[in-house]
Amino acid sequence: MESSSSSKGHAPETVPEDPEAGLIEDMEEERRNFFKIIAAFKYYRHSSMAELKRKECFLETLPAAHQQMLTSYREHLQNQRRCVEVNAQVIKQIIQDANCLFQNADHNIEPELQPADGLKLRYQDFQKVALWHRSKPISVEIHSPTWWFFIHAQVQITLKQIFRDWSEQGKLERDQCYSPIVQEITAFFNPAKYDLTKVKILVPGAGLGRLIYELACQGFYCEGNEFSLFMLIASNFVLNRCVVANQCTIYPWVHQVVNNLSQQNQLVPVSFPDVSPTKFPPKGTMNMVAGDFLQVYRDEDYWECIATCFFIDCANNIIEFIEVIKKILKPGGIWVNLGPLLYHFSDVPQEGSIEPTYEDLLEIIRSLGFIILKNETNIVTTYSQNPTSMHQSHYNSIYLVCQKPNN
Repeated sequence: MESSSSSKGHAPETVPEDPEAGLIEDMEEERRNFFKIIAAFKYYRHSSMAELKRKECFLETLPAAHQQMLTSYREHLQNQRRCVEVNAQVIKQIIQDANCLFQNADHNIEPELQPADGLKLRYQDFQKVALWHRSKPISVEIHSPTWWFFIHAQVQITLKQIFRDWSEQGKLERDQCYSPIVQEITAFFNPAKYDLTKVKILVPGAGLGRLIYELACQGFYCEGNEFSLFMLIASNFVLNRCVVANQCTIYPWVHQVVNNLSQQNQLVPVSFPDVSPTKFPPKGTMNMVAGDFLQVYRDEDYWECIATCFFIDCANNIIEFIEVIKKILKPGGIWVNLGPLLYHFSDVPQEGSIEPTYEDLLEIIRSLGFIILKNETNIVTTYSQNPTSMHQSHYNSIYLVCQKPNN
């Protein structure tokens, strides 16, 4: 028997979508994603100890004469265990109050009116926050062995990022990357001509927040945007929970088992933070927004300055990044960029990617209407690199200062 709708040629009735049900589903997905990251931090000790156990088991299979020659190496594995235990205790502190991460800002308050004490995290597109940072992501099946290896690697990257952003030993890298940006911005926005508290600076890809802290210390209003929950959780700890300098000690190179001149090179302790943001709060205002830069920032002519450091090559389509930067900058505002063109998605399966050369990129920037004020190449920069390693690499980075025309 034919239905009445088909016999009359009517389209089947559609049930209207329930916006509230969709919101609940999104919130549940966000919650699951968040706790996957917490689980990754908690898994650090187990996975690290399992790897050391695997090495010890292999050691036991070697000829007795070889084992005798590796007595010092066996002791070194035990020293690595002790370093992993120290790291695990710090990680426990980092995630201790992570559940409150997105509850410390009033989302109805304009950024300029946010209180200045501590990091203010605003909730934006939480379900789109990624599981990687500063490394090329890979396609993996959730909960597969590859998945757990992948997220364990992200925790190790976070430890190295702490070295880079918040330790005395990381100062060389910060001087290479952050100092030129801070100097450029403070020179352009002369305090004699500008009220720095009203100069709004955006730092996409803010990582652990050191660059936004340094800019806020100059007196600016500075907002960081970060896509990685690993970075957001760790930055919350450093910026809000480290009340004294060198409060914690980690061993960021304990998992770097290659290119070590000595055992001690792998076991170098790193204390952080070199300065406590809670004890020495910045003169200006700083806050952090979680989410996808392309999704979160849409207000035209809003920011006086945008600073990108090791960021623009994180896009599938770098032109989209530049278009958004142009759109949200105020006329006369500047974009300061430093970093390489690694193009993180260039060899990721099932991911589209374009990889313009720097010459191509300059033409794209000009075609979008930017005025190029500075254009320098071969700026030597390193990224989260063990200074004692036998393997040393660096980028010959590009340094750009572009201005949005007043018209």
